[in-house]
Amino acid sequence: MEKFVVTFARGFGTGGKEIASILAKHLGIGCYENRILTLASQMSGLDEKVFQEVNEKIRGNGGFSSFLKGLPRTRNYITRNEKFVSDDKLFDYQSEIIRSLAEQESCVIVGKCADYILRDRQNVVSVYIEAPRAFCVERTMEHMGVTKEVANATITQTDKFRADYYHYYTHGNYWTNPVNYDMTLNSEKVGIEDCVRLIEQYLIIKGLITTDMIKETNH
Repeated sequence: MEKFVVTFARGFGTGGKEIASILAKHLGIGCYENRILTLASQMSGLDEKVFQEVNEKIRGNGGFSSFLKGLPRTRNYITRNEKFVSDDKLFDYQSEIIRSLAEQESCVIVGKCADYILRDRQNVVSVYIEAPRAFCVERTMEHMGVTKEVANATITQTDKFRADYYHYYTHGNYWTNPVNYDMTLNSEKVGIEDCVRLIEQYLIIKGLITTDMIKETNH
């Protein structure tokens, strides 16, 4: 089978990141989010040593993705009090990393406008995960251990950040536009596990995977 990429965009609290992670585990492929930001941040800071290492890894046989996996996870860089401020250099490096990953391996990429960056590739499936506000608030309260007020504020600000980020770097497109994606799923109505199964079935329909590639795991 040829290499393929599944990109995820998601509202805060929808479970999109969890769906992406489970899908990657089922398919035995990498799931990338914050490590892309870590490396891009280092590169955009003109760290010469990092540049040299990355250039060597990209030229090697599959070494780049292993290098990326070895990077520490960053904290979530979006906070409820943070406004979007453009950083074109950082985005350029993230885009370079995303394209390199797509060339070298099958993988799942969360956020970072990956659907837009890889939009011209036939082996890419783009997914948007949405859910009603009450569902997102409940999940956020549970996972972050915060009050309802804090959960609401976090969702509002984070989704605003993501929308502004997407609008800026896609030159005016809007983040929740269903035309951007192969699939838009409501994680409350469909359920986390069944969202994963639906995406797997779509990948089979597209001829990107076969049923025997799916290995369900306990998580």
